[in-house]
Amino acid sequence: MNGRRAHWGRFGLRIGCCLLLTGCVDTEQVIVEALAFENPPAAAGGYLGYANAKGTQPVCAGCHPGSYAQWKGTKHAHAWKTLQESGAAAATCDNCHTVGPLGNASTQPVAYAATADGRYHDVQCESCHGPGMPHVSDPEATQPLASIEVDSTRLDGCGECHRGVHNPFVEEWSISRHGKRGTHQQEEAACVPCHETRGVFAAWGVKAEYVEREGSHEPIPIVCAVCHDPHDATQPHQLRYPVDVADVEQNLCMKCHHKRAVPEIGSTRGAHSPQGPLLLGADVGWVPPNMSYNNGQILGTHGTERNPRLCAGCHVNSTDVTDQLTGKFVFHSTGHLFKPIPCLDAEGLPNARTDCTLEQRSFKACTNSGCHGTEVAARSALTVARGRLTELAATITALLAKVPKTEFDITDNRISTAEGSKFNAELALQAGSAIHNPFLCEALLTASIKQLKADYGVSAADALVLENVLGR
Repeated sequence: MNGRRAHWGRFGLRIGCCLLLTGCVDTEQVIVEALAFENPPAAAGGYLGYANAKGTQPVCAGCHPGSYAQWKGTKHAHAWKTLQESGAAAATCDNCHTVGPLGNASTQPVAYAATADGRYHDVQCESCHGPGMPHVSDPEATQPLASIEVDSTRLDGCGECHRGVHNPFVEEWSISRHGKRGTHQQEEAACVPCHETRGVFAAWGVKAEYVEREGSHEPIPIVCAVCHDPHDATQPHQLRYPVDVADVEQNLCMKCHHKRAVPEIGSTRGAHSPQGPLLLGADVGWVPPNMSYNNGQILGTHGTERNPRLCAGCHVNSTDVTDQLTGKFVFHSTGHLFKPIPCLDAEGLPNARTDCTLEQRSFKACTNSGCHGTEVAARSALTVARGRLTELAATITALLAKVPKTEFDITDNRISTAEGSKFNAELALQAGSAIHNPFLCEALLTASIKQLKADYGVSAADALVLENVLGR
């Protein structure tokens, strides 16, 4: 049955007037053809799907051509075909490759799950936004907004499908630092633009409409929709910004991970999230007057073409875990713990712990990224770099104890050698600094030690090597 919508009323008239004003003559035909669709089965629960069982254009596309054009380039648009060609298609997979009860607020079988009708193939608009019939019937009264909230127990949103042994995005994300909820940073005004989803959207100029945008909601952690645009496939994996651009303002990760990379006049705070500038080897740390800075940049391998995905090259790596005795598949890690060298449990599965030794960590990301030939080589390089930076930082701390207290005056409108050296020592001891750029950290520390002697007459032990040895 052809469901030409005779009851569009004022909405249809408004479209007709707009088209008439732009010079279109046959406005009635444009309106009717654009919105024509076969009435869905009664059991579908108000879900419209494609305009007909053989079509490839969702009914929603009639009024939302822009969103439709973007959606066509995503993996969601051919999810059913992908499943059928995978060689592993099974009925248990259908709900995540069709319009159905997963991804939205429906809790009963609807759409494909209730009808097995081909019009519900693929992950269409309604998979996230819910049934379209109420909106089609009265578009001014209803707004089918999708939810962006995610956790391991929710019955709507991205996590309903992007989970499980083969696809455990939400499980890994939920125990990552991105998934932490209710921290003070998500409530303090200066921190919100990087620690709370709505704050990030505001800072990045994202105008998206979603369920949690208005009203009194708890702080929302950094959910999937922060990094991934549900409608746009311009970037790989539907990322909002590229990950392979060496620019702290355009690189997705660095847009937040580049704060307070240099000391601030009038503040005793150390580096906050200097990972981006450190990786790129510039505009980070306190640069002593005596330091040779190679034209303003000292790069490590991780910040070069050897690691084209930069932050993501190490922090987002997919790996399969197999049983050590049988070699059978156990778990597919998506890299959404965002840990380059995660701790492993007794079964070899990555987890969110931070107290394990280097021997208990996986260095597979280091080999997958192309930076290191073997896990042993990567582990050894980190051990050497950490040892060297720890030694130099400890020396600075000991020397600073001999410096006059007046050199730590935050009201004198300057960064003293003592304050700058302290900043560099703390920067070098941050968890990832020995990985992001040990060469720059070493250069900052050795130059700081020399400057402390020049300005305050405090000297390191004669046995300490003040040449930069890590890059040799």
